[in-house]
Amino acid sequence: MDALTWISAAVALASAATTAFLGYWQQRRIVAVERLNYMNQYGASLAWAAFDLQSRLYNILYGRYLAFFLTQGTEEDAEFARRSTVFVIAEYLGWVEILRRDVQFLDLGSSGPNRRVMTQLSQVGETFNRSTRRRDELRLFRIQQRAIGSVMIHPDSEPGRRRCLDYAEFCDGLDGDDRFKAWFSELLTDVDAIAADMAPAEPRLRSLQRQLVELVDLLDPDAVRFPQFHRRVFEDEEESTALSETW
Repeated sequence: MDALTWISAAVALASAATTAFLGYWQQRRIVAVERLNYMNQYGASLAWAAFDLQSRLYNILYGRYLAFFLTQGTEEDAEFARRSTVFVIAEYLGWVEILRRDVQFLDLGSSGPNRRVMTQLSQVGETFNRSTRRRDELRLFRIQQRAIGSVMIHPDSEPGRRRCLDYAEFCDGLDGDDRFKAWFSELLTDVDAIAADMAPAEPRLRSLQRQLVELVDLLDPDAVRFPQFHRRVFEDEEESTALSETW
């Protein structure tokens, strides 16, 4: 093999290596952009779901939301309080499951913020999962959390454009689909138990509310979506008024 042949082979090899290298980095860039788009899109929805859930938990803890509506309200008020409380739990779990399916499989890479979000999601999941020596209202094993999240994903949605069932669709499922309702029967019963006596569930409710505040902080660090939101975990009940929802 003469020198010209060796040079030609070397040039071809270098060209192939360069093409492969550029292709690799192009693919990495596409994945990174896709991951960023999913995190931006789903992160906003997850932030709202976490905010709504922590707001409801706050009003259960400090405003006696369930005790008021289930024991002193009309039958319609009681049913709305019961169902809407279960809905905000289910919607949160739905967005967590969506994030797990469409973002986590992409590999979070070295993104510190994304990893912190996933760590916080895991902590919230562990609090739902934790068992106590007393009654275990709102305890959901991890597989239950994922199952509830799965049934809350709208069946017509697809990767990149997934969404959760809205409240009307959720209520339709409770009223017309026994298999759907079965996933929420225990939670509905737990809501009644908390309305009658919150004490056994209070440690879990407090932990969840604070952890969700921290999650919202991670998802909205500049308070763009929640400018009125105090981005810290409040220790004093009186200081936490900014976290309450409108009844």
